[in-house]
Amino acid sequence: MMALRASGRCAGTLGRLTVVRRCARPTAGGRDGSSRWEGVVGLEVHAQLCCNSKLFSGSHVQFSAPPNSLVSYLDASLPGTLPVLNKHCVEGAVKTALAVNCTINKKSTFDRKHYFYADLPVGYQITQQRCPIAVDGNLAYSLSVGKNNMIPKSVRIKQIQLEQDSGKSLHDDARTQTLIDLNRAGVGLIEIVMEPDMRCGDEAAAAVRELQLILQTLGTSHGNMAEGQLRVDANISVHQPGEPYGVRTEVKNINSARFLARAIDYEIQRQIEVLENGGKILNETRAFDYKSGQTISMRDKEGKQDYRFMPEPNLPPLIIYDNETLPANMNPQQVVNIDSIRAQLPELPCVKRTRLVEKYGIRNEHSFTLVNEDGLVQFYERVVEQTQASPKKVIGWVINDFLALLKQDNVKVHQSPISPTDMSEVLNLLEDRSISSSVAKQVSEIRQGNWKVINKLIGQVQRATHGRTSPSLVKSILEKKLS
Repeated sequence: MMALRASGRCAGTLGRLTVVRRCARPTAGGRDGSSRWEGVVGLEVHAQLCCNSKLFSGSHVQFSAPPNSLVSYLDASLPGTLPVLNKHCVEGAVKTALAVNCTINKKSTFDRKHYFYADLPVGYQITQQRCPIAVDGNLAYSLSVGKNNMIPKSVRIKQIQLEQDSGKSLHDDARTQTLIDLNRAGVGLIEIVMEPDMRCGDEAAAAVRELQLILQTLGTSHGNMAEGQLRVDANISVHQPGEPYGVRTEVKNINSARFLARAIDYEIQRQIEVLENGGKILNETRAFDYKSGQTISMRDKEGKQDYRFMPEPNLPPLIIYDNETLPANMNPQQVVNIDSIRAQLPELPCVKRTRLVEKYGIRNEHSFTLVNEDGLVQFYERVVEQTQASPKKVIGWVINDFLALLKQDNVKVHQSPISPTDMSEVLNLLEDRSISSSVAKQVSEIRQGNWKVINKLIGQVQRATHGRTSPSLVKSILEKKLS
């Protein structure tokens, strides 16, 4: 059995092409209006696991640390160093696989994927190509069409595999040199391979957003795309319905759901135009230039390189147990138990949305807004518990007023100066008809620190007292109330 190392958890128009965004079945007609095309999209999502240390070494994991400051001998591929698998990374992969309905392989293996690149000093990546940790899952998500219409969708998950990240190359064009930072080398990833079940950019973006939310709910990945913790490769082709799939291109390393949608839609339309003009689609790797909104050819894949996959000789098979197969004399700190992890799964986003709709009678699209905003479900439910107002009335105030104020000041729910108790008190006053709706909105703005409204109140006090009060005194009283 493999020894596992414990690790704590880390605290428009494009050129001549017009993008079509009809996501149920995006098609394009030919010059004579007779031919129609359909996009086909599959995804490979790389998610960085939440761990204090790397997948096979004890090096610390930290974003934006000084270059090459978090590199062990193993990360630098010094001779004689051996990998030791991080148990917490395995648990994160199992937890994610369970959340997306995968079958867990109780015995999985590691492979070496050979290729040369400067930020991969050992000359190969340790991954799980042939026998991964999980297979045959499915991700349910919803596509927003129109203002209040959510269409249920799903995408099959082929497999989830553990693998190590490479380092980072920093290209200095001015000095015509490339600098290498190995801090990221060896960081634990899970690759989630999705089957080509999507048809356009919006479907792919919606699936990735749902996966990101699941990862964050589980705590298995922070999923911050801006920091490279979630990166997406999209495989895209077009064909006429009823015909075999066309030649696909791969658009690599997309780090934004919005850019993902734009890249896919552009690539679908580019391929359609090439085929309509009698050209051929090349099997190639492309990159997305978010400034121009276009995909750009990087390298040809027609002569596909041989990665020379071979079993990783320094890592024995990974054995995972459940309650039935767990040996009685086994140290629980050294093994991964599927049933134990399953019992600790939190309420997943899809389950939470269903519960909110059934319990409070709110609309389905409102449940998406609540769940998609970190901390908003807890805020809403605490307000409902403390107020006489109906849950349907509360949802309107939370989404239309409270959330709008947060976005106006670019703050998160947990940073808001308006507490659930504050909002429930205002809503109770509104229910008692002690205040009007417009006054209630002013109270929320005052709590948020809107000094225009506060100055207006000071003016009203001055008029009511015929100028006999001190504006600074009124202001200080209001400030004390706000604090």
